Formats: sequence, C-alpha cells, structure tokens
Amino acid sequence: MGSSIRQWLSALFFVSQAASAQTVIEDNRSLATDTPEAWAMRYFAGTTLMTSFGETARLAPWDWNVAFDLGSIPHLSDAQQRVGFGGFKKEDLNKSPVFGRLRLALGLPGDWVAELGYTPPLEIGGSRARNVIAVAVGGRLYDSAGFTLSMRALGQIGKVQGDITCPARVAGVSDPQENPVGCRAPSQDTFSTNYYGIDATAGWDAGEWKWHAGAGIARTHLSVQVDALVLAGHDRSRLTSDGNLPWLTIGVRHDLAPRLSLAAELLYVPLDVRRPPDFSRANDPLKSVRAQLRYSFD
Repeated sequence: MGSSIRQWLSALFFVSQAASAQTVIEDNRSLATDTPEAWAMRYFAGTTLMTSFGETARLAPWDWNVAFDLGSIPHLSDAQQRVGFGGFKKEDLNKSPVFGRLRLALGLPGDWVAELGYTPPLEIGGSRARNVIAVAVGGRLYDSAGFTLSMRALGQIGKVQGDITCPARVAGVSDPQENPVGCRAPSQDTFSTNYYGIDATAGWDAGEWKWHAGAGIARTHLSVQVDALVLAGHDRSRLTSDGNLPWLTIGVRHDLAPRLSLAAELLYVPLDVRRPPDFSRANDPLKSVRAQLRYSFD
C-alpha cells in the first residue's frame, strides 16, 4: 500500500513538472536607463565600444593595418549583480574578464579611413560572442605642429550569449537561498548590444610617445532575451532599453618597431542607477583599461 502511494505521488510530481515546463513566461518590458537591469545592459555595452585608440591613422588610399584590441571587464560586487526583478535578484554577470576584437583599417580616397572590427565567437567564463561586428569611418579634421583632431562615425551590431539568469553552478540545486527561482537547467540568455554614434579624438606628440584624449556618444538599442527553465515554467521574457551612452578616453601610443605600435587607454563611461531599497539615483560608472597592438602594412 505504501509503495503504491509513493508511486502515485511520484507520478503526480512528474506530471506537475511536465505541466509547468509547458508554461511559457513572457514578461516583456522596455526599461528606463537608470533601472538596475538597464544599468547592467549599458555597463556591458560600454565594454564593447570600439574606441579610437588615438588619432586616425595616416593611410594612403588602399593601404591598411591590422590590430588586436583587448579591454578589461571589471569584476562586479554582489550588490552590483543584483539587477533581476528591479534589483532584488542576483544574476551571474561576472563572466569573461576581458572583451577583445580584431580590427582592420583601410585607407580611402580623400584622407578617409574605414575600420572593421570583429569579435571571434570564443567562449570565456560561460559567455560567447555571436557575430559582434563594428564599423567606423573617420578622418583628421586638423593636423599641424604635432597636434591632430580626428572624428569618426561608428556603429555595432552583435550578441553575447551566456547562462546569466540560471548559471550552471546553481541549476538543479534544491536550496532556495542558492536557487531562489528554481533553475532546472543552465539558461541560454542572449544580450544584444547594438549602437551607432560619433566620437572625436585629440592627439599630440610628446617625443616618442603619442598621447590622445577622446569623447564620444552612442545611441544604444539594447536587449536581453531570457531563455531559462525555472520552477514556474519556461521563462522567455525580453527586456529592452534604448538611450544615449557617452564615454571619455585618455591614452598613449608608442612605436615598438617601424610598423608595429602598442597603445593603452583608460575608458570611462558615466552611468546612473537607482537601486533598492531607497531607489535614489547614484553614479556607478564603467572604468576599463584597454590595450591595442597594431601592425601597419602601408
């Protein structure tokens, strides 16, 4: 008799689990830029900005150079990772510690330079870039006595996937403190980081060192598509946030060889956020250290 009851309860449990798996949760919202969720989207969009790394290169028509960019993604605290449900649920945002891209620059007629950036689909720390492509076109507006002023128009499309809402380390864990929403499998969330904008860079020579300072602003179209199996069902919520994303840079470049140079810069992206419990506005910016190794074929 006891065995039959246990079998019946077991069957009921699996039926209820199967029924919940068929429940699709779709909480689709457009967020203000200072909500915790939008702050996180803007923070990580900032890490993907294709900054200038100095003055626009001197390239004759059809001459070109190649470069490899690498930027740090700072480790977020537990408080900063509490962005889910308006700032109450911790998400697994500490994935890859760096963001990189390959960059090609091509000289065009009229002293213009076109750039193409591509991030390979490598998986690092549980996140993987998907077709992250950036482009820019710019030139020098002023060039005299060791001082230059360059401007560019730039844009990017791309996605990054990872187990953010349901990290693999908590999937299936029965402890509600570790797994508050009942994650049953690692999620496959997708962050879309699309933007277009302009920037300006001032450059000046100081002996063998070439210093630069820049500023830019981008119009962002950001979204997170959740894809998570949780206790309540299949979460397919989509969060979006559009807005302006400004940034500042300062850095230096040094020639290692006649065609090879190394640049480093500090990226600063001001960001505001309202977090619980009082939801007062606070500044929580992105500060990223970046480096670029460039080889010229001109």
